[in-house]
Amino acid sequence: MTKKSLTQPLSLDELQSLGHSLLQSSALTELALIGTCLALAWLVVARLKRGMGQQLGPLSVLFGRRVVDGLLFPLVALGLAWGASHLLPLLGVPSAVFRVAIPLLISLTLIRLTVRVLTASLPDSSLLRPAARTMSWLAWGGSVLWVLGLMPRLLDELDDIGLHVGGHQVSLLDLFQGGFTALIVLVLALWISSVVEARLMRSDRLDRSLQKMATNATRAILLFVGLLVALSAAGIDLTALGVLGGALGVGIGFGLQKLAANYVSGFVILAERSLRIGDMVKVDGFEGRVTDIKTRYTLVRSLAGRESIVPNEMLITQRVENASLQDSNVYLSTVVLVANDTDLEALVPAILGAVLKVARVLPDPGPGVQLSNFAADGLELTIGFWIGDPHNGAGGVRSDVNFALLRLFNELGVEIPYPQRVVRQLT
Repeated sequence: MTKKSLTQPLSLDELQSLGHSLLQSSALTELALIGTCLALAWLVVARLKRGMGQQLGPLSVLFGRRVVDGLLFPLVALGLAWGASHLLPLLGVPSAVFRVAIPLLISLTLIRLTVRVLTASLPDSSLLRPAARTMSWLAWGGSVLWVLGLMPRLLDELDDIGLHVGGHQVSLLDLFQGGFTALIVLVLALWISSVVEARLMRSDRLDRSLQKMATNATRAILLFVGLLVALSAAGIDLTALGVLGGALGVGIGFGLQKLAANYVSGFVILAERSLRIGDMVKVDGFEGRVTDIKTRYTLVRSLAGRESIVPNEMLITQRVENASLQDSNVYLSTVVLVANDTDLEALVPAILGAVLKVARVLPDPGPGVQLSNFAADGLELTIGFWIGDPHNGAGGVRSDVNFALLRLFNELGVEIPYPQRVVRQLT
C-alpha cells in the first residue's frame, strides 16, 4: 500500500489492497498494538477517575458511570492509536488495521460526546434515547462509508443537488455540513453550561435562587452564542437575522406575550429574590414549599405531596403570601379549655415548660399563654409557639404540643370540662 493519511478515504484499488493487508500476519502485530492502546487508555482513565474521587458525580461527561463509557476513554485511546500508527513505518509494518480502527475510534468519541452531554444536561428529556440512537447510527454509518471510500462520492452527489433559498444557491452538502457543525457547537455549549452550572450549584457563597439565576443566564447566553457560531459556520449571513428578529418581536407582541412575560418574570423573581427555593408560600389558594424556579414556571410542593406548576407571571402580578421571606420562623397556636376554678397562676408556667420540651418548638421567641375567652363551659386558653422549619408541616408539631398538654393536665389533675346543658321541664 502507498503511504497515505489514516483519515483519508480509500479508493477502490486501495480498498482491495487494504483487504489483502488485513489477511497478512502483520495484522496480528497491529491488533496487538491496538489492544495495548486500549489497555493503556483504560489504565490512564481509571487512575484519573480514582484520583478525582467522588467529585465527578454519577453522570460525568469525561468518565461516565464506568471507565469505558465516558468521553475520555475513546479520546485517550484515539490519541494513543494515532501515535502508534506513526511508529508502524519505522517497524516496517503496513497500517491496515489502524486505517479501520482510527475512524471507528473517532466515531466512538463523537457518540460518547453527544450522548454524555445530553444525558448530563437533559436527563429527563424524552428525546434523549432517540437522539442517542440517531447519533450512533450516523457516526457508525459515516465511519463505514469513510473506510470503504464511499464518503467522497456521497458528498459529491450531495454537492450537486442545489436548493434555492431566497436569492442564494444552497446545496445539500452545505446543509449537511452546517447541521453537523451546529450539532457539535450546541453540544459543546451544553457541556460548558453544565460544567458552569455544577460549579455554581456547589458554591457556598450564593443561595440557591441566585445559583439558579446564574445557571439559567449562563446556559441561555452560551446557547445563543453557540447558535450564532453554528449559523456562521454553516455559511448563513447573520445580517438576515435582523428580519427574523423583527418578525419574532411582532410575534412576541401579539401571540407570545404571555410566554415572554413568564420568562421575564422568572428572571425578575430570581433577581429580586422575592421568592427563593425553600420558601413556604401561598398563591392562588395553594400552599406549599418552593422546590424549583424555572425560567417559565415555579414548582410549589404542598406538605401532602401535591405539586403545583405556577406561571411566573402570576407570582409577579398577584398577591403571594411568603411565610419565610425575611424570617423563616412561623407562629402556631392551639386552644384548650380548662375548668373555671383552675389556678391559672400556677398552671401557666407549667404549660410553658411542657411546650418548650417539644422538639420543634423554638425557645426564642418562646411560647406564650393567653386567656383568650371566658367560655360558657370554662376558661379558654390560647397557647402560641414558634417553629423554625415550616417546610416540615404544622400538623405534627401542633399534635405534639397537644399531647404534651394532655399529659401535663393528667399529672396535675386539671379538668378539661365537657359542655354542660341545663334542661328545665315545665309542668
